[in-house]
Amino acid sequence: MNGGADAATVHRKIVATLAAELGARPGQVAAAAQLLDEGATVPFIARYRKEATGGLDDTQLRTLAERLAYLREMEERRAAIGASIDSQGKLTPQLAAQLAEAETKQRLEDLYAPYKPKRRTRAQVAREAGLEPLADALLQDRRLDPAAHAAGFLNPEAGFADAKAALDGARDILAERLAEDAELIGRLRDFVWERARVASDVVAGKEAEGEKFRDYFAHREPIRAIPSHRALALFRGRTAGCLHVRLALPDDVEAQVPHPCEAKIAAHAGVPFGSAGGEGRAPADAWLRDVFRWTWRVKIHAALESEFFARVRHDAETEAIRVFSGNLKDVLLAPPAGARVVMGLDPGLRTGVKVAVVDATGKLLDTATIHPHEPRRDWNGALSTLAALVERHRVTLVAIGNGTASRETDKLAAELIKSRPGAGLARVVVSEAGASVYSASETAAREFPDLDVSLRGAVSIARRLQDPLAELVKIEPKAIGVGQYQHDVNQSQLARALDAVVEDCVNAVGVDVNTASAALLARVSGLSGSLAQGLVQWRDAHGAFASRADLRRVPRFGDKTFEQAAGFLRIVGGSDALDRCAVHPESYPVVERILAHLGKPIDAVLGNRELLQPLDARRFTDERFGEPTVRDILAELEKPGRDPRPEFRAVAFRDGVEKVSDLEPGMILDGVVTNVANFGAFVDIGVHQDGLVHVSAIAERYVKDPRDVVKAGMHVRVKVLEVDVQRGRIGLSMKLGDEARPREATPRGERRAPRGVASAAARRPEPATAMAAAFAKLKKGA
Repeated sequence: MNGGADAATVHRKIVATLAAELGARPGQVAAAAQLLDEGATVPFIARYRKEATGGLDDTQLRTLAERLAYLREMEERRAAIGASIDSQGKLTPQLAAQLAEAETKQRLEDLYAPYKPKRRTRAQVAREAGLEPLADALLQDRRLDPAAHAAGFLNPEAGFADAKAALDGARDILAERLAEDAELIGRLRDFVWERARVASDVVAGKEAEGEKFRDYFAHREPIRAIPSHRALALFRGRTAGCLHVRLALPDDVEAQVPHPCEAKIAAHAGVPFGSAGGEGRAPADAWLRDVFRWTWRVKIHAALESEFFARVRHDAETEAIRVFSGNLKDVLLAPPAGARVVMGLDPGLRTGVKVAVVDATGKLLDTATIHPHEPRRDWNGALSTLAALVERHRVTLVAIGNGTASRETDKLAAELIKSRPGAGLARVVVSEAGASVYSASETAAREFPDLDVSLRGAVSIARRLQDPLAELVKIEPKAIGVGQYQHDVNQSQLARALDAVVEDCVNAVGVDVNTASAALLARVSGLSGSLAQGLVQWRDAHGAFASRADLRRVPRFGDKTFEQAAGFLRIVGGSDALDRCAVHPESYPVVERILAHLGKPIDAVLGNRELLQPLDARRFTDERFGEPTVRDILAELEKPGRDPRPEFRAVAFRDGVEKVSDLEPGMILDGVVTNVANFGAFVDIGVHQDGLVHVSAIAERYVKDPRDVVKAGMHVRVKVLEVDVQRGRIGLSMKLGDEARPREATPRGERRAPRGVASAAARRPEPATAMAAAFAKLKKGA
């Protein structure tokens, strides 16, 4: 007998499970799984294999790939468990059926627990000493006197010299047996999960050290409802040694006699008094009650606490990674300013403002260092230098990093623009997150081997205004700084998720193979870092690629790579006009049929909406290319090389509002969303300190997920609700009718209770009262 199944049956089972989860047909899932197994990338499958998958998008495919790996691992574990139990001669038909029906890894492990090889336990020692018949006898016949009956099972050589020791051994045997009973554990798990709370208290003597965790010094919250950010904050406090975190049932549950969990254990063991109350009248009842109490408090409670905390952490990390991924996508797909000459300013005080000018393609033209601020205060000299650079290179945009001295430097740029009214010059404050990381990276060293590290940041700031995606891919995604408790989550899972986001974004936009950096090319479907570098080297040695067909001349650029990558690599101004759009070379025959039907050359068709709109996609399908692909081809011909990103628009901060002390409750300001967390959005309003729009202040309607309304990089108008100058906290609202709170209403040092966990909008606190709590315990980890 075995607990496994043949590979075909397992595959069908996995496909059926995924189809149900995704709301898709089994054929769609099977096709997608096969393509993934053959090495196809998610962007390629989503864009160019719609007939096979029935149009599954990249989000569905990412979920499918992740769940496919999980389910395959679970099936491997199911087979291994079945084989292990079978090798022990203990795999009964009933157990084999239970293993086959288990739907989670946890259920499999519950079933395996009694048979799993383990380190030598006290229960094993007691069994070897012959105490199992004693345990069974007392459990089956409560009329027996425990002490008197134990006298017949003494074994001094094994360490059981008296009745107490023998009874303790029997207790250990029963406790281990009950704690490994899958059905009992399942019932207790459900009961406790519904009622248990996460309880945290400050560790004695750690009050000062754990000040930032003050809101959790005496915190209680239902475990099944705790938000990810609070869970991660609690675990961070525990790791720091400042918080004692435990699993606790409500006081009214703990006060019940008998304890409900102990009663459930007793009932499962077939001892009726546990559920009825009292100790019972049989001689063994008191001893059995102690066994059940021991089983719950020493064995099962500890195991469930460990399991639940692992579950909560996993869910919290998954949610934090989801938030980070969503923010990263928004930042990467921010509107590009496009092919314009840009001057980047990396603000600084003592070391000066670093200046770099790049041309419309991002090529570095000039650099300088100016000292308009303290301590030199060479304002006029700085203006003169910037004006000369603008004149020499015909600069049209000034990009200003949002770090130290940003507003002071923005004021300098404003004066520069005012002095040149006819130059068409504009200024934009951009995030400089990760610029220093780029400056010291190998990528920057290869690009600018002779340029001072401090000036490379100014180049990055200028380029990320031209094309945020092309520049930010050079930086480790985690360094972009739009995460929520990003340092507290599983780093390998975070890296995989963020890499997937970057891949999806790059391939959604497409890449000009003749201008892209190796870092950008490496994110294209089917290309590795070494192959991307090979493309750049070939380009440097032989000049620009004239057509997609030329890609095959690059060493190691084989048929499979060409299939996966060609559609995402664009060639502008090449020998084939189709090479500049997203139509895959394998689909060029379809385009030829369309051109033949229209009787016009490609140059007359590209971008001609009047010609293309009336066409019926079904007319041009064949055995290989179905209607979804033909519709995509027609859409691409209508708008060749279209950029899915929104149109660029600059936001101007209010003049005279440059620091927190300049803010007054009631002000209405323009700002840019810098980060979105589950509890709200952080907005840059130009005062060197982001303000928080609490989730309850994002819209007039109830908002569960802030990202349904706002995204990183989005321009918003906000109202200042409250200002705490001492602590640098700014409460904002996107509901411009909200009432502001005077500054004096938030005295220094005041702390408000954390927001409750109720999901109903009516139970949320007012936005202003939620701000301080959200900042106090969450901003540090975001």
